Amino acid sequence: MPLINADEKELAKFSELAHRWWDPESEFKPLHEINPLRLNWIDEHASIAGKQVLDIGCGGGILTESMARKDAKVTGIDLSEKALAVARLHLFESQLSIDYQNVSAEEFAKRHPATFDVVTCMEMLEHVPDPASIVKACATLVKPGGHVFLSTINRNLKAYLFAIVGAEYVLNMLPRGTHEYAKFLKPAELSRYLRDADLEVQELIGMHYQPLNKTYSLGNGSDINYLMRAIKPQN
Repeated sequence: MPLINADEKELAKFSELAHRWWDPESEFKPLHEINPLRLNWIDEHASIAGKQVLDIGCGGGILTESMARKDAKVTGIDLSEKALAVARLHLFESQLSIDYQNVSAEEFAKRHPATFDVVTCMEMLEHVPDPASIVKACATLVKPGGHVFLSTINRNLKAYLFAIVGAEYVLNMLPRGTHEYAKFLKPAELSRYLRDADLEVQELIGMHYQPLNKTYSLGNGSDINYLMRAIKPQN
């Protein structure tokens, strides 16, 4: 694993777009559109009000703020200082209280083991060199009995055609070069990372896009985008 588990090109790419995080018609439009689904799924299973929640790879704070609006006590961490600057600036508008920190998941885990009731890491694992290391950090950070929520993209021909060719080149939903196929993760691989980190997988669910009516939904089938939920055993 590199000294810091991050791809410098990936960091630079998202840092350049940082000022557009909160524009719902920007490159981050898909994140704004799927956020209610992600939030409701997390809250349904973890009832986050009043709980200590950590958002790893928080970027400009779209999910982070929505969890704070549910009265969770939220910390957001990211390695892009530009994205965090936008996230902190947006707090003046939202009037929410969130602790944003520029630190890696691994380093943060060393400082705060077994601190959080809920740990989220959404749309990030497919952008780092060593996703297993991030999963291990999640396991260290979450309290026994706590929940870990993750989302990423499957690695197969269908995912390549829809998530890269379709989303980036045909529908122009995302900037070209947003994703690298080799970094996509099969659900079996992510499940293994979770088990190796002593987390118990509770659910695998797919996120689906309907191009005709341009809506998203959660349901069966994890061929392309999927979410996974795990808990840390009490013992």
